[in-house]
Amino acid sequence: MSKEILDQYPELTTEGSPTIKQRLEIANPAVVEMAKEASLACIKEWGRPADDITHVVYVSSSEIRLPGGDLYLATELGLRSDVGRVMLYFLGCYGGVTGLRVAKDIAENNPGSRVLLATSETTILGFRPPSKARPYDLVGAALFGDGAAAVIIGADPIIGTESPFMELNYAVQQFLPGTNNVIDGRLSEEGINFRLGRDLPQKIEDNIEAFCKKLMAKAGLGDFNDLFWAVHPGGPAILNRLESTLKLKPGKLECSRRTLMDFGNVSSNTILYVMEYMREELQKEGGEEWGLALAFGPGITFEGILVRSL
Repeated sequence: MSKEILDQYPELTTEGSPTIKQRLEIANPAVVEMAKEASLACIKEWGRPADDITHVVYVSSSEIRLPGGDLYLATELGLRSDVGRVMLYFLGCYGGVTGLRVAKDIAENNPGSRVLLATSETTILGFRPPSKARPYDLVGAALFGDGAAAVIIGADPIIGTESPFMELNYAVQQFLPGTNNVIDGRLSEEGINFRLGRDLPQKIEDNIEAFCKKLMAKAGLGDFNDLFWAVHPGGPAILNRLESTLKLKPGKLECSRRTLMDFGNVSSNTILYVMEYMREELQKEGGEEWGLALAFGPGITFEGILVRSL
């Protein structure tokens, strides 16, 4: 949100105005533009031509249209017309890890494939004008942000051309029965209204240990502190609860806390920002070999991937 947008669409500042049309006029092109910029930077660092991309997985909870942003992104990037496309809509904060899982499955089952995963989000659909009756809206405005991210995923990297830094080893998605109303989002003429239950951190705390152990068992791992941690920072309370419950050493969640401080909660993008910071850490001597990438969102849904540093 910016002064320029509010000057162009003053109706957004009026409580109860039917502004979904205006919000989508802003959001639909904006998220693709951000995804394009992130993807171009990613492809440049990857070092291979865009024609070598065989699949696109595009994640966003910030646009609504047909065709979806996956087609517009592929077109803007000049990808092949037979590129395989997957659009993941309205997954919320766990969408980035879902995208990694889906891209992983595509890469493993299509030899030689290279999958562009792009995530892009804006808060415009959920923007609400300031109201003395809702002081808690200020918390959301301070916590959530806009942005995009991109990564290339594939199997059997080309030595000397590609430089992978992390292996996606094993992925699990799990929902908690009876918790579908804890994170509640409703689309209306005014945009999207979100309600977060106060018991969200407790629900995550009650279930996170068993979920992590399920992932760790695949590599015969038993000590939480033997891992590196890339956790979606939904908010400080969630990180604090996870750190306390798993008895993690100080600094284990530093990349998540750093991301939250620098960017806020940027929904599906955020886990990729955490992993970018983690890439810097893993290049240091004496780093852990195995780690977990985790995110939580509506459902309540847990997404997790056992990852290995390369």
